[in-house]
Amino acid sequence: MNTDTSKPLAFRRYPSTTALQCFETAARHLSFTNAAQEMHMTQSAVSKQVAQLEEMLNLSLFHRTPQRISLTPAGKTYYLEVLGILKHIESATTNLMSHSTNTEVLRIVAHPTFCSRWLIPALNGFGQQFPLINLYINEQVGPFFSEDQNVDVAFLYGDGIWSGMQSVKLFDEYCIAVCSPEYLQDKTLDTHTLQGCILLQLSSRLSAWYDYFKQQDINVDGTFVGPRFDTFQACIVAAMLGYGIALVPLRLVAQDLQSGALVMAWDYAAKSRGSYYLTYPISLGQSHKVKAISEWVTTYLETSNQCQKILELVE
Repeated sequence: MNTDTSKPLAFRRYPSTTALQCFETAARHLSFTNAAQEMHMTQSAVSKQVAQLEEMLNLSLFHRTPQRISLTPAGKTYYLEVLGILKHIESATTNLMSHSTNTEVLRIVAHPTFCSRWLIPALNGFGQQFPLINLYINEQVGPFFSEDQNVDVAFLYGDGIWSGMQSVKLFDEYCIAVCSPEYLQDKTLDTHTLQGCILLQLSSRLSAWYDYFKQQDINVDGTFVGPRFDTFQACIVAAMLGYGIALVPLRLVAQDLQSGALVMAWDYAAKSRGSYYLTYPISLGQSHKVKAISEWVTTYLETSNQCQKILELVE
């Protein structure tokens, strides 16, 4: 028996994209007639494509009655898989058509709050300066680098040490306690008792409030008590709506402080244990696109007026 798995894939049987499209459309509409109308084919042609697909798979994908069709359990499973495949083909095709052969794609990942509140404003104008670099920005909590992801640059919070990665330090993190201006009305916020205070908690940093007060040599109970949120963005919005006081990175709320949407509950900025870094695989160290964004972000930090105001506030 020949067990060589290196034989060309041409010897294996695969359904045509037409058959997969006919199946996906019929499964979505649960109607061969509606599928035929969408695909500009005859009903018999669509039905034939699906029948040939079922014959190749040796499985029934649909229950057929004179009045209607419905997916079998195998059909439901296959539908989700096929839908993902067709979307991937569509995305790959669109991506290829969207730029010429002399352009390159810079794939970036960052935490959602950091991305929307700092990174996107920082990259304003990058496209005009580097028209041949197309930015693909993905917001996610993590992990940022894995075998199934194609990522060029990630903006990470930590100690700057990640295996196989080169790190460029952007800035330290200072966290401040913020709330809506209305939240302070008729309140005297006492850091030693926290009476009348609701501390909004970040699920991934449950000791943040404890560290905040410890840095000030304040011993207080209840620092772990309060509504919990998954992201800084949720904490910030909750603070704006008057839920309580949020402990968030100063840089992420600089504009809100300047506009008056948020105010500092206590005049103190606590230095966090980690910092923010621009990171990329060591193998991309000489890449033009990675050098471009690294230099751009560095220049932005050096010239940003907002950055200077933040540093003055921290000091």
